Amino acid sequence: MATLNAQMDVVIEKIKNLIQMCEALQEENDLLKLENQSLQVAFEASKEKVGELDKKIKALAVAKSFEKSEAEDEAVQEKISDTKRRIDSFVKEIDKCIDMLK
Repeated sequence: MATLNAQMDVVIEKIKNLIQMCEALQEENDLLKLENQSLQVAFEASKEKVGELDKKIKALAVAKSFEKSEAEDEAVQEKISDTKRRIDSFVKEIDKCIDMLK
């Protein structure tokens, strides 16, 4: 009977150890769940931030395309002005030549 009591004590001690380990693992599991939730919240916030930054990038790209268009328009206007000046110069020369022929 003594051996049966000793074996029962060993089994009870092992069960206590298993219960303690189970409780420790449950606490760790709870902590990991909390950490997982906080990481998910951070991830969602990061996704939102990325979305906002993508929108800003697109807006900047559109703005830059307008700037390029304005710069190109200025270059075209400059060429038009230069061409008008040259035509005016040619007309003046032609007028001088016509006056000389009279």
